[in-house]
Order: sequence, then structure tokens, then C-alpha cells
Amino acid sequence: MKERSKFSGKLGFVLAAAGSAVGLGNIWRFPYLAAKYGGGIFLLIYLILVSTFGYAMIMSESAIGRMTRKSPVGAFQFFGKSLPLKFGGWINAIIPMLIVPYYSVIGGWVCKYLYEYAVGHVHQVASDTYFSTFIKDGWNVELFFIIFCLITLVIIFGGVQNGIEKVSKIMMPVLVLLAVIVAVYSVTRPGALAGVKYFLIPNFKNFSLMTLVTAMGQMFYSLSIAMGILITFGSYMKKEFDIESATSNVEVFDTVIAILAGLMIIPAVFAFSNGNAKALGAGPSLMFITLPKVFDSMGAGGFAGVAFFLLVLLAALTSSIALTESAVSTFEDELGWDRKKSTVLMGVIMIALGTLSSLGFGPLHFISILGMDFLDFFDFLTNSVMMPIAALSICFLVTRVIGIEKISAEIEHSSKFKRKKIYVLMMKYIAPIFIIVILISSVLNVLGIISM
Repeated sequence: MKERSKFSGKLGFVLAAAGSAVGLGNIWRFPYLAAKYGGGIFLLIYLILVSTFGYAMIMSESAIGRMTRKSPVGAFQFFGKSLPLKFGGWINAIIPMLIVPYYSVIGGWVCKYLYEYAVGHVHQVASDTYFSTFIKDGWNVELFFIIFCLITLVIIFGGVQNGIEKVSKIMMPVLVLLAVIVAVYSVTRPGALAGVKYFLIPNFKNFSLMTLVTAMGQMFYSLSIAMGILITFGSYMKKEFDIESATSNVEVFDTVIAILAGLMIIPAVFAFSNGNAKALGAGPSLMFITLPKVFDSMGAGGFAGVAFFLLVLLAALTSSIALTESAVSTFEDELGWDRKKSTVLMGVIMIALGTLSSLGFGPLHFISILGMDFLDFFDFLTNSVMMPIAALSICFLVTRVIGIEKISAEIEHSSKFKRKKIYVLMMKYIAPIFIIVILISSVLNVLGIISM
């Protein structure tokens, strides 16, 4: 039997797991949700959820991976061959295969913007119609999408230590450094202080049920929970690694980058629009439409644009690498293939499904599913439906099949279980309820019964 790949040390796992968490979810999604759903109160709720629910899920998935030395399908079936366990394993394994294609399309958009800023087209990208014109130009979008895919696949070819770990050790420190530089630049713009206060100081008048629901959904997206990634990375973890310490480090990385992303974007929007509610509620377009206008209004907009989109590209790559690795690991385990053959298969899936999303705003704009284009549909299917179900399957596996005590024993193999009471409370009682609320809210939102 082929020996399973391993991270060389704790730092390799932490940076790779943090890389999977720190991606477009932090840099792109977190700021626009925080801006839209109350600023400081959204941030406060998010931090509470990360340190409780998120902590419990990261611990569970990492421990399951290390205990079984398997990717998601094998990890679930390690404990039995029943239909629920097969379902739980496969839904965790399939999610990254569906996410990384459309995620890579957005990564391609980032590549395009970085290129435009690098060649000095600061005014052009700030045009009201630039983004919509670009995403409708299907083959231009396809080109940058394929470039992003190829970068990801080349790194995956390198393996765990020579590819993922080595790249993470370079990318993550650079990412943090760039985030600090851009955030400092943003918060020192005239009028930006109001944005800093809006983002960091909780105002309970801004709280609503959707603030809680959206913060919960963002935590799933941001921490790479219920995607099979942490089970896979846990299977590469040596027995002497301190799981709880590693989990705490991942929490800190994710939170720091999310806060820096908020400080990069929200104060800049305040400075540009004087806190205009319409600008704050720009949603997904905040990074691709509103921010270029901010950069265009700055004296050093070209520098700011290059630094910002380089940062976003690094973040997008660390997550796409983690998503792709989870899928490749599944193919290696379940099909018995080597890394190169498994990577090629995942590359074919990425290009095939991703092309639907990249052309969905242009040549394939006439096709919609449940009123959504391909990219939005894949995003809804994975993040709003499949991931909550996958998370429920993790809770079921931990509490009903493996047992809390066996998971605790795996965690305590190399360290004390300092937050055990929080872990038990979350996995047994609170997490399943929260997950069901998220699932129901997402479905009601799509049906138009509630608005998120």
C-alpha cells in the first residue's frame, strides 16, 4: 500500500489550512457582507461564531482525517458501510469538485484586473460598464479562467510537501504583508475614519436575524468547513501535531485576514462615497466595480490596484489549491490512481464545469437554472444546500457513530483538550440547530419568501 503523504511539520499544516480558509471568502465576500449587514455588529457575531461553531467543526474534521488517514469518502466508510455514511463521505468529497470550477472563474476575473492595473489602465477599469462588458466577453473570461486553473494544477502536481506546503509558506506571509500595507493605505485616506468606526464598533441597532444567518453562512464559506478539505489535510497530519493549537492558529489567520479585508475595503468606500448606503450595499460587485472607482480617485491608484489584486490573487490561489487537493486526494484513494493522473482528471472537471460559468454571462447567457446563471447556481447549490448537509453529516458522524470520547482521545493524543466543554456543547446541541436554520433560510431566500 502506498504511504500517505504528510506535512513536514505543524507550520506546513497551519499555513495550508489557513490558506484554504483565507480566500475570496475573506477578501471578496466578507467585506461586502459586513458592509451590508451592520458593520461592527456583523463582525462581532462572526467572531463569536468562528471561536465556537467554527472551532468545533475544524477540530472535528482535522481529527477525523488524522484518525482515519483517509480523504472524505474513505474517512466516513472507515466507520461503516451504511448508506448514511457513504452519503456523508461523498457529499463532502463532491463539494470541492463543484466549487473549484466556478471559484476559478472568479480567480480569472482577479487575474484580469491585476493585469489591467499592471499595464496602467486605472481609469478604464473604473468605468461603470467595464466589469459587465468584460464578463460578457466569454472568450476573454475563458482565457484568464484557464490561466488561473493552470497555476493551481501546476502546484498540485508538486504534491503535499513540494507543492502545497512550499507554496503556502511563501504565499501566506506575503499575503499578510500586502493586506497590512493596503489596509494602512485605506484607513489613512481622508474621510476613512467613519468607515473604520462603522466596521469595528458594534451598533446593536443594526442587528437583524439576517445578520446572524449571513454571518453563519460566511463562516462556512470562509473557514472551508464541510468541504472535505480539513479532513484531507488532517489525514496528512502527523500524530505528534497539536490539533487544538493548529486549529487556534487557523482561526487567528482567518480572523486577521477578514478584519484586514474589511479595513481595506469599507473605509475606502466611506472615503469615496461619504458612507453612502447604496455604495455600502453594492454586494458582490463591491470589489470589481466600487473599489476600482476608489482607486481611480486616489493619487497612487495604480499602485493600490496592483497591490490589492495581487493580494486577492494570492488568497484565491491558496483556497483553490486546497479545494483541488481535496478532490485529487479522493481520486487517489477511491480510484487507486497516482497524483498526476488524478490531477489531470480534476483539471478536466475544472475546465468543463468552469467553462459553463465563464461563458454563462456571455455566449451562454440565455441558459438559466432556477432563474440563476451557471456561476450563481453552482454557488447556491454548494454553499447554501450541500455544505449545510455535509456539516450535518459531520455532526452525525462525530456524535452518533464515532463518539465524542474517541474524538477527544484523538485530539488528546498530543495535547490537552482545552476547550472541550465548548466543543461538546457545539457538536451535540447548538451546531445542528444552527445548520438547519442556515439551510432553511437559504432555501426560503431562493424561493423569495425572505431576502438575504
